[in-house]
Amino acid sequence: MKNALPMRDLGKTGLRVSLLGLGAAHVGNPHLDDATAGKLLNLALDLGITVLDTARSYAFSEERIGRHLAHRRKNYVLCTKVGYGIPGEENWTAGCITAGIERALQVMKTDVLDVVHLHSCPMETLSRGECTEALTRAVRAGKVRVAGYAGDNQALGYALDSHAFGAVMTSLSIYDQAVLARQLPHAALLQCGVLVKRPLGGSPWRFPKRPPEEDLAVYWDRHTAMNPNRLGLAWEEMALRFAAHQPGVSCVMVGTANEKHLRAAVKAMEYGPLPPAMDALMKQSFDKVGRAWPGVV
Repeated sequence: MKNALPMRDLGKTGLRVSLLGLGAAHVGNPHLDDATAGKLLNLALDLGITVLDTARSYAFSEERIGRHLAHRRKNYVLCTKVGYGIPGEENWTAGCITAGIERALQVMKTDVLDVVHLHSCPMETLSRGECTEALTRAVRAGKVRVAGYAGDNQALGYALDSHAFGAVMTSLSIYDQAVLARQLPHAALLQCGVLVKRPLGGSPWRFPKRPPEEDLAVYWDRHTAMNPNRLGLAWEEMALRFAAHQPGVSCVMVGTANEKHLRAAVKAMEYGPLPPAMDALMKQSFDKVGRAWPGVV
């Protein structure tokens, strides 16, 4: 039976999204059995998740969404990311954006993509305008409903200032709070939808020592420096509830190919926001040591 996940507006785009979405990077893993991937994708919809987030770089993710969920296309908001990885097209050019959208439409077996993000498009590239213009043309052509930008820090601020995007995706977690001061309030003022990536901050509590992967190591260092007190809650629940209920957030993406983890994330949404004192404690812990920490791209 489908759980009643809370629903929110994705800014002023006209799209409604579940508070929890599925980040489908793990679903695209070549080492994951295709049938298992299909089962997890369908389970996400069965649990009430209505947002799927994928990208050109997520291996078989787009293909698997098309293969296993095309028959349920009306039941989810489909987000992908473009800008690179198209044979015969130079990365971060108008041709690459256009071809990436065409490829995504084809492999995901859909007539329209709900949100297409420029995937961590560098500031200098974004400021040239070529990629944004190509994405805007796809919106005008009816191939994309909402132009989006996925990224952090100065580039995210520039994207918001441009007023060219109806939705943005950014990192936000107890270890990654840089957007709370400016970008989230700015997005809210613009009625721009906000999708959150990395709400668990790489789950650094999993590691007994500093992991070798660069992005995970950053979060492990932050976790060690902050030494947050979860006050009896499970780490995953605390982190998801913190990120999901910051002002302006439309949806948080949890990335997993594990059925148990997916069910636990859905369950966490039933408990609502963290108690105000606990939310404040997480922010105070960050402010003591992390004010200079940039968002993890």
